Amino acid sequence: MNWKVQYIGNKPKLNNPILIEGLPGIGNVGKIALDFILEELKAKKIAEFRGNSIPHSVFINEDNLVDLPSIELYYKKMKQKDLLLLAGDVQPNDEPSCYEFCDAVLDTMQEFNCNEIITLGGIALRQEPKMPQVFVTGSSKEIVDSYAKGTKANKKIYGKVGPIIGVTGVLLGLAKRRNIQAVSLLAETFGHPYYLGVSGAREILKVLKKKLQIDLDINVLDKEIAEIEQELGKTQELLRHYKKKDEVNYIG
Repeated sequence: MNWKVQYIGNKPKLNNPILIEGLPGIGNVGKIALDFILEELKAKKIAEFRGNSIPHSVFINEDNLVDLPSIELYYKKMKQKDLLLLAGDVQPNDEPSCYEFCDAVLDTMQEFNCNEIITLGGIALRQEPKMPQVFVTGSSKEIVDSYAKGTKANKKIYGKVGPIIGVTGVLLGLAKRRNIQAVSLLAETFGHPYYLGVSGAREILKVLKKKLQIDLDINVLDKEIAEIEQELGKTQELLRHYKKKDEVNYIG
């Protein structure tokens, strides 16, 4: 089944919106950053992307009831360009459905006259980075330069990372085919399946805050980092025993 967009109420009128994608991936860096933006800006949900190519499972919610995994679209009116925010619990299951999903997202973006896309993700390292670095790549030299200028985002990415996996990467490639400006912000994180890349997400948020002039209280995230580190406890201690290497694995 192809992906369908289920709108909630009327479509808002947006001013040259920028799309920011942050779905689950390496270290959940993109998801952590995007979910933080949603909460800080109190963004409004406008649509859900529905299809059969998502994990065959349900989540138990706080009311002890079940919810299907979801991929949702939110928006926030801003002083200059408005924001569209793509969030969710999952990514499409396989390569064909990933391409179909990304095409559905791009079709929707063009309905809103969206002319810029930002994807967020993680770069998996063999060891936990003490000071995660943010790398930037994209569909054109111009947009990459614009996000590197005045921020700590490093555009010297060739040869340092592998392929960008999933929606974070495919959305960039398909956007380029449609002549839509697209950029990806990728933060270093420990490539262990149980590791949460909160520190990497924080570095991405710093870049977005400066580049897009978004009012984000990063200090709130600092408090959350401390709480998460306390909760992880013994798990974090075990992760430190993994063999340390400087080699980069893959990203997404």
